[in-house]
Amino acid sequence: MFAKIKESYVCNRNSLFMLKKILRNLLGIFALLVFMLSLILSSICYVLIFTLASKSKAPHIAHRYISRNWAKLLFPAFGIRVKIRNAERIHPETTYVFAANHRSLLDIPAYAVACNNTFRFLAKAELTKIPLLGYIIRKLYISVDRKNKAARVKSMDNMLGSIKENISVFLCPEGTRNTSNDPLLPFHDGAFRLAIAAQVPLAVMTIKNSDRLLSPLHPIELSPGTLECIWSEPISTSGMTENDIPRLREKAREEMIRHLQNS
Repeated sequence: MFAKIKESYVCNRNSLFMLKKILRNLLGIFALLVFMLSLILSSICYVLIFTLASKSKAPHIAHRYISRNWAKLLFPAFGIRVKIRNAERIHPETTYVFAANHRSLLDIPAYAVACNNTFRFLAKAELTKIPLLGYIIRKLYISVDRKNKAARVKSMDNMLGSIKENISVFLCPEGTRNTSNDPLLPFHDGAFRLAIAAQVPLAVMTIKNSDRLLSPLHPIELSPGTLECIWSEPISTSGMTENDIPRLREKAREEMIRHLQNS
């Protein structure tokens, strides 16, 4: 009798697991369709802005009116609430190097929702080849071929140039999406080297729950819920030199770990 009850329990549990998986996949497919349709519409708006606005004003207009509103529309459609904490720590008129962790594809629009400041991502060169999305990246952001040393040097020059234009730069120190079981991957030095070279504050943001809502390994499995974006107090780099890169890197890592470990 107990064996039959146990067998029935296991069967029901497996059935519930499969049902949840199917529902997550259906929501993921719906989200993908929403994203593709909104990408087409947003691309039209981007083309108009970069055609009609001046080169200096276009990035600010595109970020404020297209990128942020596009991201704000996507999350409700996905059944996701974005909770932003400590937003008052980021001054809208200050130029920063932004650094954040990266666990799922939800992080990219979350960066835009959480940040009022106009910024440029450092994007992989391969992404510029994607139709429509590649156009947006080429116009708005900075791309780099990470396997090419000369390209990496040039991207650093481009990022410094962006900061001189008073446009912040947004980097993921992990270098790629974290699909491991560790809270963070090892950090690269780029974000910290850039902040020190430009002598601008480093603003660290920690994203929580994005991997629970959208699987890093199965990016079609989407769940409704709450995603958190937590800003730490910006770190001044005034007077720092390259010798301070390790200290700055560890400070940023400690901030992210602290928030990730707090429930």
